[in-house]
Amino acid sequence: MPLPVRIFADDEELGKRDDDHKSGNGAIIPALWPSRHAPLRVRRRRLAIAFVGLIFLYFFVKNIPTDLGPANKRGDIRVPTAGIRPGRPSTVYQGRPMDRPPHPPGLTPADKRYYNGPIHLDQLGISLHGIAKTTGHRENNKNVLFAASSLKSASEIIPIACEMARWKRTFVHFTVMGREDLPIDALKEINGVTADCNIYWHDARPDYSVWSTDFRMEVSVGASLGHIHSFMHPQVIITDDPSKEDLFFVKAVRAKANEIGRTIIELPSDAAENLKWITRLDSGSLRAWHNVYVDILIHAPLDSSGSLIRLLRSIEQADYFGSRRPHLTIELPPETDPPTQQFLEHLVWPPIDPSGAPRTSQVTLRHRIPRQSLSTEEAASHFIESFYPARPADSHVLVLSPQVELSPLYYHYIKYNLLEYRYSSYGQGGSTNDLMGLSLELPSTHLNDSAPFDPPPSDIPIVTVTASKSTQTTPFLWQAPNSNAALYFGDKWIELHSFLSNRIAAQKSDSPPNQRPKQISKKYPSWMEYILELMRARAYTLLYPNIPSSDSIVTVHNELYQLPEEYMVQVQRPPPANGAQPSSDQQEPFTADPATHTSPSTHRERPLLSSSLMSILPSAGELPKLDSLPLLSHTGQLITPADAYTLSTSFATDFKREVGGCNEKRSLKPLLKIWRADDLFCFGNEEVVGDLEKKGEQKVDPEVEILKQGEGRGRNTGTEIKRVYGAPVVTKVDQAEEAVAAEFAAHLVRQRGKREN
Repeated sequence: MPLPVRIFADDEELGKRDDDHKSGNGAIIPALWPSRHAPLRVRRRRLAIAFVGLIFLYFFVKNIPTDLGPANKRGDIRVPTAGIRPGRPSTVYQGRPMDRPPHPPGLTPADKRYYNGPIHLDQLGISLHGIAKTTGHRENNKNVLFAASSLKSASEIIPIACEMARWKRTFVHFTVMGREDLPIDALKEINGVTADCNIYWHDARPDYSVWSTDFRMEVSVGASLGHIHSFMHPQVIITDDPSKEDLFFVKAVRAKANEIGRTIIELPSDAAENLKWITRLDSGSLRAWHNVYVDILIHAPLDSSGSLIRLLRSIEQADYFGSRRPHLTIELPPETDPPTQQFLEHLVWPPIDPSGAPRTSQVTLRHRIPRQSLSTEEAASHFIESFYPARPADSHVLVLSPQVELSPLYYHYIKYNLLEYRYSSYGQGGSTNDLMGLSLELPSTHLNDSAPFDPPPSDIPIVTVTASKSTQTTPFLWQAPNSNAALYFGDKWIELHSFLSNRIAAQKSDSPPNQRPKQISKKYPSWMEYILELMRARAYTLLYPNIPSSDSIVTVHNELYQLPEEYMVQVQRPPPANGAQPSSDQQEPFTADPATHTSPSTHRERPLLSSSLMSILPSAGELPKLDSLPLLSHTGQLITPADAYTLSTSFATDFKREVGGCNEKRSLKPLLKIWRADDLFCFGNEEVVGDLEKKGEQKVDPEVEILKQGEGRGRNTGTEIKRVYGAPVVTKVDQAEEAVAAEFAAHLVRQRGKREN
């Protein structure tokens, strides 16, 4: 095989003359020299390239668009803002093609929503990586997410989100998940978003959103919420009215929120006007939006059809802003008049949903069988046992008298106060442990009806939950129950059950029964006397509104007033001869002169609130801290919290001795159980400290502690607080009850310095 022709000679031939080599047919060197015809071929190639370039330039100029307008006014749909706080530069879209995707065969050009390809969320990742300081990696945090698909819905809820962000109790996020490709910067400009709207913005729209099918958009919304949950763990997802939103968005948000265990608040159409108070709540309160259960309890006396129907109609016509309707329990007398019977036959509660969704009746009628009049004990027991909360922390009872008529916004007031004082970070901090409930009525007279009632002066400075100060007319705390319109917390109502059970047992065990002076007028039902004793022994209070006289949450009508049934027989009894004092029933626990407790009802009738709840609340609608509010004793005297605990300790000591049967021989007391009042009574069968120590349980002195102990297979348990007539003792309870046990422990610590040893 002949060797290949080489350009260079071998090493041994480097010193030879060039002419020693003979040229052959495969010589390469002569071919390396330029030909004399090469310049002509190069010029021809350049001319061809120039000709092609001219043709390309011609077609380019001919097809330039003419409808784009000036460059300085032209928007770039490829450059929306991606999850950036106000004032930060926009982030350029990377890899989000906005050109029309390939049109599949078989579809006409008029079909716009046809694309069903893979989903790319290019901008969402950029914004989610910029929220590290919101502690979204924690399960419990301050993040609140507003989400919208429709641009119209976004315009409805952006003002609410901005208002919430201004109060700085939460980290507010806003995400857009719809089809429209309007840049977020343009969306903010259209809706007047200013620099003080401190919101985190997120663009969760997929690529080709304009041409995507409903199924692809639904999958995209669910996937976006999954990524948001991983980075943010929002405590609540807030959306606009579902009837205004895209169906794919509503379905996907509901399904995904249920999967990840997040609360959804679907705002009604008038939220910006009537539901503005939600912007004052923190993430803990909003997370508990659907945790609130309210039962309405109404005791209907004889011949009260007019007032009862008026009350029930006001309940029907109230605004519940999409919340769960309260359950109705109506206590009927032995004889029900025909108008009441006819109205109840047609009562549908809750109302039928126009969408045809299934519903369950939330009305319970209790008809009393005995015809004879009830004693004060029987009447009180019959009424209080009409409700018992299944969930002590979340179930509450709203007691209403047939005399009252409710404002359409009464449920706004209840839910706002409940969410703030029971579920917020402030409410969970133990500052509301002594609050027994909320009164919806500002009373006209004192409890004993001896004089008109005047609320505390408005010059007392208060502090709101965000530490702002105000001297406006504010609510106040009063150690007095209310029977016309008041909400009582579920855990306190359970304690009332325990107290009344022990109170009746102690009354029947005394011979003769110990009678105490009556503190409340006989215009009010007898159960109020028992709840007043519990409030005084525990230093519990109700929160009373102090709003302008031009508006009220409830109004009390006087024209159909009736005396409570348990006192009617005493009033109708003929007076004794010779001017002697009327004899009292020895079985009755309280004594009073009927002449001083049966004056007609003199409640001032006030016009009902019909505008926004914010219009009657001080401090721009922000609720105050309870420990900064004026505090009144049951007699209406202005006192300090320290005075309240001193009076509570003194009353509890006297009550145990006079009613509870506690003396030197029965000085050892049972545990201070959660939701129970056993510590106020002595029946001789209580556990004593020696018995507890024999069981290996720990005595704590001088402070009350909450211990963590392992039991069984490592299950964590808490402790109950036991005590000996002034000395606390700790025993085990389930972990679920530990928080409530801590509340009792804190109350005991406050009272400990004044208790007898």
